[in-house]
Amino acid sequence: MTSNIFNQKQNFFDRWAPNYDIIFTTIIYQSLHKRLLDYVELPENPYILDLGCGTGRLLHRFANEFPTLKGIGLDLSAEMLRQARLRNQHRERVIYKQGNAESMPFAEGQFDGVFNTISFLHYPNPQEVFMEVSRVLRVGGRFHLVDYKGRDENEINFIPFSPNGIRFYSPARREEFGRVAGLRCVGHYYLLGWVMLSVFVK
Repeated sequence: MTSNIFNQKQNFFDRWAPNYDIIFTTIIYQSLHKRLLDYVELPENPYILDLGCGTGRLLHRFANEFPTLKGIGLDLSAEMLRQARLRNQHRERVIYKQGNAESMPFAEGQFDGVFNTISFLHYPNPQEVFMEVSRVLRVGGRFHLVDYKGRDENEINFIPFSPNGIRFYSPARREEFGRVAGLRCVGHYYLLGWVMLSVFVK
């Protein structure tokens, strides 16, 4: 059942990829990425993961802002990754890989930071994603989760958009995901409208 959902989501984003940046990245994501930078703390020579990287705009911005940064973008959609690779201006420091957020092809403690921007709402098994994020983060590393905030503390807000729909989680739900995965929430911050950044540390 779950594998079928992933196949459906991959096909959905493969079809969307050629036109994805026309609306979402140019208008909304650029503002979110710029505001996100105000809350980012990275060590020297950071190694980061952009989970659900889409067409690669966030990694591009990070590579411009941090000249010693190296990063990997992971996405389920082959076509999104094709777009990201075509536009990659930092090939010596940034690469893109296809993979599933619930079973990432990375070593334990590999990254100083993990970033996830308007992607978490698509994941059918959010706790599994948190467990994987915790696994690939080094001790002291941070997970920056940017997504629409659920409006009810006790319910998961569901919208039937894309295969299997999308879900919004309250700050309390996010904190619980983190607690189970061994990640401590250090703050929630509104970036734009109902879009909230939640920062976790391992």
